[in-house]
Amino acid sequence: MTAPGWLGQVSITLAECGSTSDVAASWARGELEGQGRAPHGAVVIADAQTRGRGRLGRSWHSPPGESLYFSAVLRPTLEPRRIPPLTLTAAVALAEAVLETGVTPELKWPNDVLVGGRKLAGILTELVCAGQRIDFVVLGIGVNLNNERFPPELAASATSLGLVLGRRIEREAFVRALCERLEVWYERFTSAGPAPVIAAWKEHARMLGGRVTVTLGGPKGPGQKAETITGVAEDLDADGMLVVRAADGHVMRVVAGEVAL
Repeated sequence: MTAPGWLGQVSITLAECGSTSDVAASWARGELEGQGRAPHGAVVIADAQTRGRGRLGRSWHSPPGESLYFSAVLRPTLEPRRIPPLTLTAAVALAEAVLETGVTPELKWPNDVLVGGRKLAGILTELVCAGQRIDFVVLGIGVNLNNERFPPELAASATSLGLVLGRRIEREAFVRALCERLEVWYERFTSAGPAPVIAAWKEHARMLGGRVTVTLGGPKGPGQKAETITGVAEDLDADGMLVVRAADGHVMRVVAGEVAL
């Protein structure tokens, strides 16, 4: 892999792995034989994943040779409580990389990139702390680049850049664009805070002002019913959380949840 700056200068490319994020976390801990501890900006890319995953424990469709399975090790000198907007930061960078292909994306809070209402890409941010400080963050990104078909359960809700454009996307070129935009937005976020990130995220979003149903929290156990709220997605607050106004006028700040448009 070649990258223009610090992100991706050290990288591992695998034919197959369980999850690039698992490999990146092991590398960050110094658990990969002969590799040492992954430095800030190290990247893992795989041609296929057997246990790719998204938010809330969901699996990520990861067929060989069709998509980008990418995880970066980051070592920010921030307090752990300041990390949540990093997912929005990655979303903005990813949206700009997609725009460079000629496709206009739409961002859906908190971690999805859509095209024409169908899911193109997802982001998973995982934080590992040592006491009260951050040891490392693994930023996982999956992008459907050249998928021509999807499993039946995804066929109506997913798409790829190749399907939209009618041509194949060269993975190396897309990775270079993604790394370049991630560097820019990561440095803005760590130096200026979430405000510029949130402003840019809203420029790429289409969901604000529309009705949403939010399923709060993570997966529920047997017999447990998930709590949902329905209302208008009004804004993101200063911390990047979703602000939803219910029909009775009550305003809620959503910290974590799954959003259906």
